[in-house]
Parts: sequence; C-alpha cells; structure tokens
Amino acid sequence: MLMDVITNPGPLKDIVLYDQEKHVSSAVWDGQERGALRCHEHTSKLSEWKLNSKQIELVDRAGFGYLRRIPAISLDNPLISSLVERWRRETNTFHFTVGEMTVTLEDIALLLGLAIDGKPVIGFTYTSCSSVCERYLGRGPDSHYASGGMVKLSWLKENFSSCPEDASFEEVERRTRAYLLYLVGSTIFSTTTGNKVPVMYLPLFEDFDDAGTFAWGAAALAFLYRALGNASVKSQSTICGCLTLLQCWSYYHLNVGRPKLNREPVHDHFPFVLRWKGKQNGPTANRDVVFYRKALDALKPSDVEWLPYEHMDGRYIPEHIRNSLQLGRSRTMLVSFDKAERHLPDRCLKQFGLVQGIPEDVPKWVRKSRGVDGGFDLSTKMDTELNEWMLRWDNIVPDDVLGVDEADYMRWYLGITRKVVGRPISLSSEFQRTITNVRDILELAENFPTHDLDHERRNMMERIISLAQDSLRDQVGVTPTESQLQIEHGKRMRGKERVRRKGMGKRRKGIDPMEDYGGSEDESQFGPVLGVDQLHLPLTHHGNSVYDGTHMYDPVTKVDDMELCDEIPQFPEAQDMNKIDGSSLDDANKSFEVGTSNAMTGEESLGELPESYDVKREDRESKVEDNDAAKENSDVSGEENVNRELDMGENVAESSSLGRRGENSVVA
Repeated sequence: MLMDVITNPGPLKDIVLYDQEKHVSSAVWDGQERGALRCHEHTSKLSEWKLNSKQIELVDRAGFGYLRRIPAISLDNPLISSLVERWRRETNTFHFTVGEMTVTLEDIALLLGLAIDGKPVIGFTYTSCSSVCERYLGRGPDSHYASGGMVKLSWLKENFSSCPEDASFEEVERRTRAYLLYLVGSTIFSTTTGNKVPVMYLPLFEDFDDAGTFAWGAAALAFLYRALGNASVKSQSTICGCLTLLQCWSYYHLNVGRPKLNREPVHDHFPFVLRWKGKQNGPTANRDVVFYRKALDALKPSDVEWLPYEHMDGRYIPEHIRNSLQLGRSRTMLVSFDKAERHLPDRCLKQFGLVQGIPEDVPKWVRKSRGVDGGFDLSTKMDTELNEWMLRWDNIVPDDVLGVDEADYMRWYLGITRKVVGRPISLSSEFQRTITNVRDILELAENFPTHDLDHERRNMMERIISLAQDSLRDQVGVTPTESQLQIEHGKRMRGKERVRRKGMGKRRKGIDPMEDYGGSEDESQFGPVLGVDQLHLPLTHHGNSVYDGTHMYDPVTKVDDMELCDEIPQFPEAQDMNKIDGSSLDDANKSFEVGTSNAMTGEESLGELPESYDVKREDRESKVEDNDAAKENSDVSGEENVNRELDMGENVAESSSLGRRGENSVVA
C-alpha cells in the first residue's frame, strides 16, 4: 500500500478531481512548500464598538444577534492551511483519508446562529462609496478611506463606534448600519484586502426587519466555499472568509489540533462556537503546516466525529434555526452577490447519520465573473443559480437514500481521491536512497569480473558503468571534493556579501481572487512556491497558469496568478570548474542557499519571477533600495554589510537573502 502511494498518490481516475494539476497538493508532492497561508479575519477590534440597548435590538432584528456575541478567537494558521490542502473546489468538500466531509448549512446555523433559510443575499453593486454611504450612514468617506465600491473598516470604527445618548432614532439607525457593515466585513465577508468592506451590503440593512429575512448563513457559506477554492490553488498565499467558522468546525469534527480548554465545556451555549472561547492550553510548539499535514494524512476513523452536535441540548437552539436544520441536507446553490457555490451534502451523508452511497457525478461548472463593480442589479445576471436556491426545500436528500457497503464505498473513493498530500518518504530521503543505490550498482559493476564475458556482454557491463557514472554526475553536478570546495567557498562569499533586505523584494503585482470590488493599494500579493531540495532534484514541470487580469472564477483556466518556480539551478560540470568566475559561482551558491533554507524552515518564500525576469537587474535595483533603507533606519549592521558590499568590486555578483513573510493573522 505504501509503495502504491509513493508511486501515485491519486487520483487514479480524474472523473472527479479533474483540476489536480492546479491544486496545492501537486506542488507539495513535488517538494514545493508555500508555508502557512495569511489568514484574513478582522475581528480583533469588534469589541471596541459600544452599542446601546436600542442598537442591540436593531442588530437582533436584522438577524445578527448571535454573531454579535461571538468574541475574537485566535486563529491557528497552520491548521487552516493544512485543511485548505484537503479542500477540493470540484466538489466543495474536504477529501480526507476516511472519505469526504464539508461545512454544511447545518454547521453554519449551529456554530454561528445565522439564518440558513430565506431570501438570497444579492442586490445592487456600486462603483463608488460616497452616494450610498451618505444615504444610509448620513456621511461619506474621504477619498483615502474609499477604493472603488469599498470603504475602510477603520473609517467605520472611527466615525460610528459609539452612539450619543441623546442621538435621534435616525442617527441610531445609521450608526447601527455602520456596525452591521463592519461586523459582516470583518467576519463572514472578510476580504483579502486586509481592511475594507464592500458597501453593497448597506442597502440590505435599510429596513432592519427586512434584513432579518435574508439567508445570511447561506451567503456566508458561499463566500467561505469560494475562499477555500481560491486558496487551494497552488499559486495562492492568502485566505479570507469566516475562518473562525472553519477552525471551530474542525475542532468539533476532527481530533487534530483540537485545544484543551481550561474549563469543562458548557453545552448550553449557543451558538456552539462559544464552546471554544476563552483561554486554551495544550502543546502548540512545532505545530506547523507539515505537522498538521501528517496528522491529516494519517487520519483514522476514530479521529473523526461525524455527529458532534447530537449530545447538545436542543432547547437552547432558537426555534427558527431548529426548524431550518433540515436544509443542511439540501443539494442546492448558495448565493452571495456575485458568488454562487454548490452545496453537496449527498457526498457527506455520514455527517447526518446516514449511510454513505456513491454520490452522483458533479458536472464541471465555470465560476463566472459577473463584475461587482458594474453598478447594476446582480439578480438579473444569476437567474439559474437563484432558481436553484428557490427550490432548496425540494432537493433535500431523503432519509432512505440508498447506501452501499463501507468497503465498496472506500474502494470507489480511493480511486477518485488524492490519498495523501505529503510524501510518506521525503524527497531528500528518496534522493539519498537513490544515490546510494546507484553508487552500489556502480561499485558492483566496476568489480564484476569481465574476462570470461563475450564482447556483447562486456559492452553491456561497460554501458551499465557509464550510465551509473553519468547519473551520479548529473545529479551531484561535481565530484565530491570539488562540491565541498565550492560550498565552502560559497559560505565565505555569502558571509562577505550578505545584505539585509527590506520587505519582501520585488514581486509582480497581481489581482486578488477574492477582490472583486475595485482596485486597492492593499490588494494581496500572491507568494511563490519554491522547491525543497532544489539543488539536485529534477521536479515535474507544470504548465503556466496565468491570471488574465479580470477575475479568478474559472476553475480550469482563470485561477493561477503565477507559475511555480520549477526551474532547477544546476552546478557546472566537473570538467568546467576552471571556467567558473565569481558571478556564476555566487549564483550557484545563492540557489543552494534558497533551496536549503526553504527545506529547513518550510516557511513561505516571497516574490515570484516571470520567465523573462532579469535577476541581475533586480539585484542591482534591490541593492539601491537596501542602501536607502539602511540609511533611513540607521541600521548599524546593515550599513556595515552595505559598505563591505561596495568594497567587493564588480567581478562578484550580489547575493541577496529572501525576506520571509510572517504567518500571523492580518487584522484591521
């Protein structure tokens, strides 16, 4: 079984996971780590809003009374990142070793207390903020607080976070609308811009009672599905949406990364996310993406809670929530303005206590770009999706659905899924084992007596020796002695030339796949994927998937924003060592430094280069920036390094160390 996984981790048939080549698991298998995703959820300052009793009543009427009570919960970025590696946008489910699972409408209703039945969350879009903010908030933001149809969260908090006691009822309503916009923009509809929210939600808060008739939970789930799908593409480095929901869903369903509470959990809290509030304890050291990936690759049935809510006291669930829970089994379309995502509970029937059958095939569908900056009513552009949502109660998976034997299901499932994400044996270990075996073959062949062999067999043995020698030379690049000399020389050169780099270096500017609301100076940049063991290992080359400058909704052609860095630096042949000048030697050392540092740390590398990129020109420009930064910051060590750099001379190419992006959550 292990050898089968090493040879082919799946899928054996691409009838379901047809988009495997673009998925992050393909990059991980090829030794290309992107590190933990940057998780965008901006809940840290929600507690700074001071609502009076009138505002709280309006928030309850609008359907957000329970969401308001959920405190900021610390996000486990590596755990979320490892879950994303298991998410498949072809089915909108996680593909675990035990079968498919997903966040359902039932989960979002019980965990967040949001309505999952009602009108779809859709309406008009806006190209600017001023007019809509003046109408619903009584004032508009200055130009530096707005970008296209989005407004900064900080502007909302600075101007509306407290309500005077003597405020008119109209002013109370305005400040409550501002709070609701901040609430949804920092939780269920958080974007990767880091600190902005689209103003298109404001008209839905005009009448608070009418706002309570929308299916906000279904919209939040559609938004999260889209965010997970975008983040599962190997070129991405960020994720947004309601990540508190995702993390707490994992806590309830999987015994992986689940924290220990300092107190016994209280089961009568609603919504159920509140079980995980407060201080938590337990080991957290060394729990990086690789740690969680290995845990999920080794997930056993005993580690899964298929029915985590069955022991909860139903008396604490609001009646309107309890009456709609059956929609958790609805095979329907979820809508959130321009985003429409399939809800496929028939693939995860164990989460409802039913026997899992072999599900229907999921037809390929294109996540079309409808342009939320167009200033029109999106409901006129999504007739098919809205009609499917209107039939949600007619598409409930029945209790007596035909199931199959567990062994038959797993036999089918293992043929269409990705069995593991990480390699059971690391690339470096496989490489070392291969090199050792080739050397043993070479030694046996060289010592094999050939005097009794005929001419043909003697030629075959010579051919074996030649192939083994070529393989060792091609992999290692130079003889052991020369390799050691080159590495030692590279260390000395790097020690003299290392210059502290400010920021993350130059990167090609890309458009955020979750940013559909106009340009922003805060648009997220997509990080690269660099190869672990770049020094020797020939990795599979992937086709370039280039973002076309519009939107990233097409799962087949319009998601990858950047190509992976698949080029493998090669050392010169042994016989060419005398021709190595300082520049080429340093280039080799820099390649070695990048490959080994990424292999050791597993951290995200920064800055991806197009094929035609001029590396030396980038280094020269970066050096100028670094010199300026060193002067501005009066960094003593940086200045010393720069001075040494200037004294080196033109015959030595500059070496630059890559900055590392942190893995902490980005908050407003």
